[in-house]
Amino acid sequence: MRRVAKLTGGAVFAMAAAVATGAFAAPAPLATSAPTRPLAPRPDVDTPPPDAGLARLRAPEGWRVERFADDVDNARFLRFTPSGDLLVSRPRSGEILLLEPDRDGDGHSDGRRVVLGGLNLPHGMDLRDGWLYVGETDAVGRVRFDVATGKATGEFERVVTGLPGGGNHWTRTIRFGPDGRLYVSIGSSCNVCKEDDPRRATIVRYQPDGTQEEIFATGLRNAVGFDWRPEDGQIYATDNGRDLLGDDVPPCELDKVEQGAFYGWPVANGNRVADPDFGAGEEERIARSVPPVHAFRAHNAPLGIVFLRGAGVPREYRGAAIVALHGSWNRTRKDGYKVVSLHWRPDGGIDERDFVTGFLGASDDDVSGRPVDVVEGPDGAVYVSDDHAGAVYRVAPGARAGQVAASEGTAVPGSGPETAAVGPTGTAAARRGSALYARHECGRCHDPEMAVPGMVTRPLVDLSRRYTKTTLAVYLVAPNPPMPAYRLSDDERRDLAEFMLQAHP
Repeated sequence: MRRVAKLTGGAVFAMAAAVATGAFAAPAPLATSAPTRPLAPRPDVDTPPPDAGLARLRAPEGWRVERFADDVDNARFLRFTPSGDLLVSRPRSGEILLLEPDRDGDGHSDGRRVVLGGLNLPHGMDLRDGWLYVGETDAVGRVRFDVATGKATGEFERVVTGLPGGGNHWTRTIRFGPDGRLYVSIGSSCNVCKEDDPRRATIVRYQPDGTQEEIFATGLRNAVGFDWRPEDGQIYATDNGRDLLGDDVPPCELDKVEQGAFYGWPVANGNRVADPDFGAGEEERIARSVPPVHAFRAHNAPLGIVFLRGAGVPREYRGAAIVALHGSWNRTRKDGYKVVSLHWRPDGGIDERDFVTGFLGASDDDVSGRPVDVVEGPDGAVYVSDDHAGAVYRVAPGARAGQVAASEGTAVPGSGPETAAVGPTGTAAARRGSALYARHECGRCHDPEMAVPGMVTRPLVDLSRRYTKTTLAVYLVAPNPPMPAYRLSDDERRDLAEFMLQAHP
């Protein structure tokens, strides 16, 4: 039988009332301060305009925040396709939504459509060998997916079934690793307990067809987000610490996940601190537990994580990890509710910095959003999902929010008057060119981090010294082999040339 930390009947009733109404204020060990949002708008409640929350969001110098898509209720995890379409999971609706790229340069997605429906709490997604894989709460399924058209064809087949579903942590995040294996995070069923199913509080991996199940790492209470760091090839996972121990303990975690390692839950929290409910008599397990490589503030609820790899990312952020902090519920005062960047120091330490703030206002009642997932787009921007506001934001290199970007006529030194210089996404033409660059997978030949094994890449450097936008567009009509001659219109070649000159001046 599973053993769970017990609360008194009164505490359970108080907790239920708190979650239902958001009005309960208990002592710190049982504190709750969760944002509330009706599932559907009530006619007697004024809904703030979409830009009300956007106006107060702030990004670091050199970045700007835009609202890429509105009315995406319960937007959770994100995944870009090679064609530049953005897939969004919507667990409450049981569907995967596709947001089309911003081809007209107005900053917003040009359209949307449902790719898959009728799923059981879909969450994580990934693409592999012509398949779109989706993690449901109790299964992983796949469907044939045409990246050129953005359409799924055929039947959705479940290649992994019988996963422990539901419980406190019902989301299933999936990613394919560099080894070609399918990794699945399975959170605990409870706040703190002894689980019956050994796959709970783990990361499990499979072959792409769902065979050869293997528990990769254990003791991860709820590792919602994970990604592979390019510098060392290791998985780094966010992990949510337990609740009901007060405002400031235990920390949430960033864990460097290694095969066969144990990360502490439920017997230890943080840096091998014995859990008050389940740590007694577990000294040996606590001693061999792996502490986090970085501690987030308690109850910040880190979810999605992505390491920035693109050539268009400002140098200061290249290789940094961007993490979405969903925000606390188990605190007397709210905390988190922002996006942060993690920067590795030469000594191996990690510095945490604010990346997007403003989702939480001056008072606990003033919550405009809760970040969930973060992905790097083909245009060099960071995209952020928000399941509270029902939005997807685009955080792009360029002028800060509220500033006017340089005009189309501002020149890159040495490039002539035809090339704008606001960075790789500073003009409408460059944005369209960025989408073309991604659609034709140009990075496989020109970006070492995107190259297939064995390929020698040819980085694009100093283009503005050799080309103007006109001469580069002419070159693209019949480029030197082995570069293929793509069937592009004259306008598309000019857009691609502008992007290339801005991204690789």
